[in-house]
Amino acid sequence: MEHLKNLNIVITAGASGIGSEMAIELSKHGSCVTICDKDSSALDSFSKNNPKIDCHNVDVSEEQQIKKFFNEIEKKAGSINALINNAGISGPSAKLEDISFQDWKETIDTNLDGVFLATRSAIPLMKKNGGSVINIGSTSSFMGTPLRSAYSASKWGLIGLTKTWAMEYGKNKIRFNAICPSSINGKRIENVIKKEAEYRNTSIDKIKSTYLNQTSLKTFIDVEEVIGMIIYLLSPLAKNITGQMLVIDGHTETLSMMEKD
Repeated sequence: MEHLKNLNIVITAGASGIGSEMAIELSKHGSCVTICDKDSSALDSFSKNNPKIDCHNVDVSEEQQIKKFFNEIEKKAGSINALINNAGISGPSAKLEDISFQDWKETIDTNLDGVFLATRSAIPLMKKNGGSVINIGSTSSFMGTPLRSAYSASKWGLIGLTKTWAMEYGKNKIRFNAICPSSINGKRIENVIKKEAEYRNTSIDKIKSTYLNQTSLKTFIDVEEVIGMIIYLLSPLAKNITGQMLVIDGHTETLSMMEKD
């Protein structure tokens, strides 16, 4: 992991879940990691346990907060080598007519606007030396996902941004890729399954079984698999990989679910 030493890496939503595991692993291998998160309680706890990682209380959907965050990074580090756009929310689990505009907007604000704002501020810090932007997508980035239209729209949009920005900034040696995992073991997928079970008025076990049976390998993936792909994309071996969707999903065959009237 020599290639990770002294890299300046920024991770959004890095105080808990897969973001925190990314931050800890990259820091362990010698990277200079800066995270932001809007959850001040999670951020305080993470900061106390990981003093080497620079932590900032930032909501990625708030333009002025993002601008201030990257201005502080520029003053301290001068430049960055990588941005990992990890911030995202699962959004509502409901059919279209049952989704409020507020829930729709909140999902787009975080999952799409947040990526736009963070990446726009990061680009000037990468232009001189090049860099890597890694967007965390989903199997919902390339397949329809019943009851998850807000989430799916945000993740399809993420792929459009990834491919477009790869074209715009290739001349600056800035690479853009999206890692698209299926359901990752952990609290987030548990919450999604719980919400879906409540909406469909069925059991959590039944929804979980449906999710597992969507893939050829009949399994959820582990966060370590996502981190492994990140480490690869940050390595010299990936120097010509850009504008791509890198899927880690056990081969998703469908995202269709049982129907609800």
